[in-house]
Amino acid sequence: MTIYEKARAASITLATASRAQKDAALLAMADALIAGTPQILKANESDIADFTEKGTIVDRLTLNESRVRGMAEGLRQIAALPDPVGEVVRGSTLPNGLQVRQIRVPFGVVGIIYEARPNVTADAAGLTLKSGNAVLLRGSGSAAHSNAAIVEVLREAVAKTGLPADAIQLVDSSTRDSVKELMRARGQVDVLIPRGGASLIRTVVEESSVPVIETGVGNCHIYVDETADLDMALDILLNAKVQRPSVCNAAESLLVHASVADAFLPRALDALADAGVTVHGSPAICAYDPAVVPATEDDWGTEYLSLDISVAIAPSLDAAVEHIRRYGSGHSEAIVTGSLQAAQTFTAAVDAAAVLVNASTRFVDGGELGYGAEIGISTQKLHARGPMGLPELTSTKYVITGNGQIRG
Repeated sequence: MTIYEKARAASITLATASRAQKDAALLAMADALIAGTPQILKANESDIADFTEKGTIVDRLTLNESRVRGMAEGLRQIAALPDPVGEVVRGSTLPNGLQVRQIRVPFGVVGIIYEARPNVTADAAGLTLKSGNAVLLRGSGSAAHSNAAIVEVLREAVAKTGLPADAIQLVDSSTRDSVKELMRARGQVDVLIPRGGASLIRTVVEESSVPVIETGVGNCHIYVDETADLDMALDILLNAKVQRPSVCNAAESLLVHASVADAFLPRALDALADAGVTVHGSPAICAYDPAVVPATEDDWGTEYLSLDISVAIAPSLDAAVEHIRRYGSGHSEAIVTGSLQAAQTFTAAVDAAAVLVNASTRFVDGGELGYGAEIGISTQKLHARGPMGLPELTSTKYVITGNGQIRG
């Protein structure tokens, strides 16, 4: 049997599995990760030794005991969440007595293509299993040893609980042919989810014949309005940019209303410099500090994933919104303001999966919002948008029950 046939067979079993069965498997998977930490970390060391690039990608690739514990805890959190399968989305009884229910059902077989983040392997396996789907995981070659070790541990745990090990399968990452095959497996794979940089997502969206749920890059903005509490704005900016710069919900751009520029920018530029952040600024920003790097047109649309940020002055709220509409990626955008009207205008006018008022963009995460682990942040507008948790990994079907009705 091919991996696709094995996945389909497993998906049929998972579709009728009870919540108790799935939760038992998730808890066994979590325990197995903890028990298998030494072999997982040894495999991860091999990946890091083979990796020649430096910087944020290495941070994403690296595992340690704390991160493995975090993966295990993520699985336990998923087990504690409600099972979306069978949930009635809407229902009614028609005048003719027909009972109509729209219920959540698994997709079936989900393919996930992702880059050098081995923790995604466990998150994706847990979310797809809980939502009744079999998963085909195609990670990057740079994390091949780590992903293989994690999947081996998870498959053994699932099998011991009586569910099929083939609910979780790792697709060969040694050649690009496996990605092409996965993207062309229409009819064998029900939906494909790319998770990674702009190039990966664009390739999958443009070349896949399998339906795609697009997770987007995060060129996230912080806009400091004229009525903002500037101390709050500084705290939000530093958290959004510095706490973990290599993730998609980190801030990549700062816009400051012209009326508070002189009061806010000197403080902000000093604080960013102290945190090791390189500022790429417009000519007006360069005038505040000689250390500012003149921004190019490309800077405004860049997802840095590093300690870099683009900064500009906005003459008005409308100008800030226009800048975000032009350069934003539709991920997460934040306004810091003391004006209810400005907040309402911003949230209505900005086209993004998540819009925040007086809060860091770092909160746009399934776990932080109480949904458990997530597959990614969807920036498309069909089916799922924003953090993709369990409900977003289901489709629906109509169940219509009668007692002999015929249509006249």
